[in-house]
Amino acid sequence: MKSIKVFAPASVSNVGPGFDILGFALNEPGDEIVLTKTYNGKIEITNITGDDGKLPYDVEKNTASVAIKSLVEKYEISDGVSIEVNKKMGLGSGLGSSAASAVGAVFAFNELFELNLSNADLLPHALAGEFVASKAIHADNVAPSLYGGFILIRGYNPIDIIKIKSPKDLFCTIIYPNIEIKTREARAILPKDIPLKNVVSQTGNVAALIYGLATDDYSLISRSLNDVIIEPVRSKLISGYYDIKKTAMEAGALGCNISGSGPSMFALSNSEEVANRIALETKRVVTELGIGGVTYVSQVNQVGPKILD
Repeated sequence: MKSIKVFAPASVSNVGPGFDILGFALNEPGDEIVLTKTYNGKIEITNITGDDGKLPYDVEKNTASVAIKSLVEKYEISDGVSIEVNKKMGLGSGLGSSAASAVGAVFAFNELFELNLSNADLLPHALAGEFVASKAIHADNVAPSLYGGFILIRGYNPIDIIKIKSPKDLFCTIIYPNIEIKTREARAILPKDIPLKNVVSQTGNVAALIYGLATDDYSLISRSLNDVIIEPVRSKLISGYYDIKKTAMEAGALGCNISGSGPSMFALSNSEEVANRIALETKRVVTELGIGGVTYVSQVNQVGPKILD
């Protein structure tokens, strides 16, 4: 095999009360990565599309190339590789754009060079790529994109990834307004001190949400998608946030919250019909607010990355 093309999915992180510990993969959007084996011993980025010229070709600064460089150094690969990154989602979207590029890169490299590595083996290298973008080690986008499904990150020392069962009829509507929010900026505004009563409320909701997902209890999922710590702060960065959320809930959403650092929002529902209705109604509101944007409807992607060609 001399060349491979793969798709790596976008993801929703934080998931209501699950700040930095919960995430799930989507069927769309996502990134496409094309790798071609070369014999000059170099890692090169030959083309980037869909980024409006914002992403670096410098292999020390691009999430895809840094992730691959980490693999090359670990497994002492002597052959080179050229990288093409086709961005299929917005930068700073809150949908794990940088994570998808890093995941697609390590997944494609593993297949192209027939390394036969597991997801657990690939994870630290994808995280190395993600670190370039966010300047922090957090796996709630990387792990869902790589493993697929609904993921709990129990801890980081050592990293402990747990895949959670979720209802087969659980649908997600993504509302992605035309706003860009950088992860580092969104983290900078987070509170440094949190009242104990809010911590108690948040942990109760996280525990109940996980139980609701595992037992297909939509009522419990709905009651538990409540974030008393992060949402009140980050919602201020998204114009019309509570108007959009109210519309989603009135259209039948189980819950609606910020995806990652935003500006994308996610709304969970128990059928494709409801998910499509939420998409239609929230897009109308976003248009009326003069923001504009796109919507996506997806079940939870249980597969993660896949080979396209």
